[in-house]
Amino acid sequence: MPARSSSELLGFSPNARLLIVNNDDFGIYRDVNEAVVRSIEDGIAASCSLMTPCPAAGHAMHLLRDRPELPFGIHLTLVCELPGHPWGPLTDQAEVPSLLDETGRLHTHDRIPELLARARIDEVETEFRAQIHAVLDAGLTPVHLDWHCLADGGREDVFELTAALAGEYGLAVRAWLDPARTLLRGRGLPAVDHDFLDSFALDLDGKAAAYAQRLRDLPAGLSEWAVHPGLGGEESRTVDPHGWRVRRSDYAFLTSPQARELLRQEGITVIGYEAVQRAWTT
Repeated sequence: MPARSSSELLGFSPNARLLIVNNDDFGIYRDVNEAVVRSIEDGIAASCSLMTPCPAAGHAMHLLRDRPELPFGIHLTLVCELPGHPWGPLTDQAEVPSLLDETGRLHTHDRIPELLARARIDEVETEFRAQIHAVLDAGLTPVHLDWHCLADGGREDVFELTAALAGEYGLAVRAWLDPARTLLRGRGLPAVDHDFLDSFALDLDGKAAAYAQRLRDLPAGLSEWAVHPGLGGEESRTVDPHGWRVRRSDYAFLTSPQARELLRQEGITVIGYEAVQRAWTT
């Protein structure tokens, strides 16, 4: 018997056009938190990913407690891309030295190769468990795991660790690249069928038109967009001078009437990670 398609594993027909629209970076700062919630409640996004080491994680968790119906995952965080506003691990620094730079903070984006070369898998597990339990101890119920700034965890052993943690805690895992996607399909689990979109890869000029065309061209099967909405207010422009325009333009499209109308016209079904979690845990 041929393997069931990702669409079928998710309860849809093989020819369905399915799109996961997940808001990443929930918790990074308040401007983003507000935009993430609005993009789900008033826009086309369907789930989000929470960064527990970040300064506004407490605010994000407060928003989640007030919205138990809002599906969210844990954006496992070993990287800080805001060097002017650094954050460290949740674990005591002495327990995870291989994950830290010389200041005791998490590595910046430009030092990801150094992080991946040095990180001990036992210390990665210690920090990942701390981030998961920060959410569980707050009385919240995540549905999936993914990673901040690291495609499929950045290393095969990190991906395998994360998949094992997902199995332990009853969660799903995001997979971006072919090796991990092939691995999941071999285990009878749904994985995206097409190239993964990270919204930071899109040009700002003509971005709304590019999004619209991607919806028109969306193939049958399971696709995923990792989007990064932000309101673009004063806080955003101060703490995130290189990223706020990306976040503001994402928010504008996600909450636009055009986006919702295109989904209707094209017959595209947007899903969040709770649908994927059901397939992982049945």
